Amino acid sequence: MKITIILLSLLLSLGSAQLAAEPLVNITAEQRQAIGIETAALQPIEYNRSALLPARVTVPNAQLQVVTAPQSGLVETLLVSAGEAVQAGQTLLRIQSPALLELESDYLENRTRLTLARRNYERDRQLYQEGIIAERRMLESQASYQELATTVARLKRLLELAGLEGEALRVLEQLRQLTGTLLVRAPFDGVVLEQMVTPGTRVAAADALYRVASLKPLWLEIHMPLEQLGTTAVGQQVLVQNDPPLRGEVINIGHMVHGADQGVLIRAEVGTGSELLRPGQFVQVQIAMPAAADRYRIPREALIRSAGKHYVFVSRPDGFVPVAVTVIMEEPEHLVIQTVLATDSQIAVRGVATLKAAWSGGTE
Repeated sequence: MKITIILLSLLLSLGSAQLAAEPLVNITAEQRQAIGIETAALQPIEYNRSALLPARVTVPNAQLQVVTAPQSGLVETLLVSAGEAVQAGQTLLRIQSPALLELESDYLENRTRLTLARRNYERDRQLYQEGIIAERRMLESQASYQELATTVARLKRLLELAGLEGEALRVLEQLRQLTGTLLVRAPFDGVVLEQMVTPGTRVAAADALYRVASLKPLWLEIHMPLEQLGTTAVGQQVLVQNDPPLRGEVINIGHMVHGADQGVLIRAEVGTGSELLRPGQFVQVQIAMPAAADRYRIPREALIRSAGKHYVFVSRPDGFVPVAVTVIMEEPEHLVIQTVLATDSQIAVRGVATLKAAWSGGTE
């Protein structure tokens, strides 16, 4: 009842305001409080937000690796599982490999033959220098030695690729102890995304065992309709609808239009906060585009429509003035408007319907 009386008094007082240059809605401080009118400063924006776009979280190619079996064998023990964090060099699983035993045996045998070939070559070279043997015999000894040296180097490299290196390789060379156990290790610090084998699985060389990834940073693969591409450029911010909100940056804009949805692939990178996302997750994002200096973000309830135009009520010492604005973009909870108002202007954000009724009652 009290608000109704105040509204009637506003309508009556507006008659005299019509004679002024601006259609001022007269209202006192007491009336503002009674009606529940609240004001807020205009929020200038540095960028416009695109419409909500779907995006898929992916791992950058350089941060993803498939760990494979270095030799054929039987998976004996799995030491980690999907979802676990691992460190570079950490043992992931053990494989019992007869192929490793054969490789070790070939390596030791050829090392022994290499020792003998080196001695023969050194002896024949000395005899040749003394003129006791022909050059051909010395060259044959040299070729045999070089061939075995190449074979030993190749076998040693194969053992290293199989995971037998460092102390294990020295034990094999010095103590000649064969082992058929392969230790497969993590290539870098990261997280196990997928486990592809189980204990007892027989694997061949190069069979996939695990997928390991480093999850910082992560990529967002965004599909933007071609007609909305506009001024999108590398370096623009990407706003991820998340709790809490996350920010990324456009790092690549595709050149091909996908036939299924006529969209262009935009790739963005999220660094800070990437631990809150998961590879394969679908999220909604907005791309921030540079805005003109006269753009402001206001709550939806601050805007009114009258006679086909949009207005906001700007606070004055003795009331409010309706000022026409242009709506540039709609967001879930806000609107982006264009206006010539000063940045420090205060506009009504609560009680706007009452102000509209008072203004319309006096002007229409």
